[in-house]
Amino acid sequence: MNAPFRSTKLTTRLSDPGDRPVIKRFLKAHPHATVFHGAEWLEAIEQATGHRTHWLLRERDGVIRAALPLTEAHSPLFGRALVSTGFAVGGGLLEATPGEGAALFEAAEELAVRLACPTIELRGGALPDGQGWHHKHDSHAAFVRDLAGNDEAELLAVPRKQRAEVRRGLGNDLAVTTGRSETDRAAHYAVYAESVRNLGTPVFPRALFDAVLDRLGEHADILTVSRNGQPLASVLSLYHRGTVLPYWGGGVFAARTWRANDVMYYALMCHARVRGCTRFDFGRSKTGTGPFHFKRNWGFTPEPLHYAHWTAEGAPPRDVNPLSPRYKAKIAAWQKLPLAIANRIGPLIARGLA
Repeated sequence: MNAPFRSTKLTTRLSDPGDRPVIKRFLKAHPHATVFHGAEWLEAIEQATGHRTHWLLRERDGVIRAALPLTEAHSPLFGRALVSTGFAVGGGLLEATPGEGAALFEAAEELAVRLACPTIELRGGALPDGQGWHHKHDSHAAFVRDLAGNDEAELLAVPRKQRAEVRRGLGNDLAVTTGRSETDRAAHYAVYAESVRNLGTPVFPRALFDAVLDRLGEHADILTVSRNGQPLASVLSLYHRGTVLPYWGGGVFAARTWRANDVMYYALMCHARVRGCTRFDFGRSKTGTGPFHFKRNWGFTPEPLHYAHWTAEGAPPRDVNPLSPRYKAKIAAWQKLPLAIANRIGPLIARGLA
């Protein structure tokens, strides 16, 4: 008797709410799935900003073979776009086998047109090579290395000049705290908001940080460095598959004087190891910028990140790059705003910077 015929045809569709368990299983099994692919991250974005998530799925016999999450970002100032993934430095297409998900790029274009989103941005994952897609291979770099075996070895792993800065900070009677309480959250937001105002960019709504902490639970926390009870530097970190990612961090002006930022990152390395992490992901930086060189000074080797974007025919590309010349005057003006005003109007602008 002949075996029953089984279709090998791949089909494409948009997900529905009932797909969450199978998508979760697909992500758990995929070696390249990031925290930014997870339901917790995507639901936090929806909850805090109102930007909807769409999953495009490629299936064979009802089994997911490729998946592409897309955040539908919308802003009166920055326009509309599908981003994979919103408010993230990663995301993009995941395939069980290379090439199985290529059809999802065309499906993403069709979805973008249907949703009146003239731009698609992919931040990692398998990238398309079709007409209308443009690639960037040198605009951003990632910085990742293994953690050392103990605190002293961690310090010795830092190059001599930067290690001296950390040692100076450790001698400045600074207090380090970690947690997820309201006190931790308030201290972090105050420091982070002042830090980005000083850089000339609007702060994200606090609801975004709260939603990420609440949704990720034990996989996110805050580390704050203080002196005499005054927070100087603070970072909200994400933990995924043995890697710590200091994601939203900054320091007030006085942090430089006391080397609080240097102590913060060293303390996070030690804290993450105690939590069971084996790798430290210093995050992405724009090539050639101050943060890029700061991370190199810590002994991290830059690794180019590969991004792609698509723009509908006749539409201008979306520009949310703070280094763009068009924003130079606006950044200079923002840096002069009183902090209270910047914190009031900043979140209304920044929620569109997905």
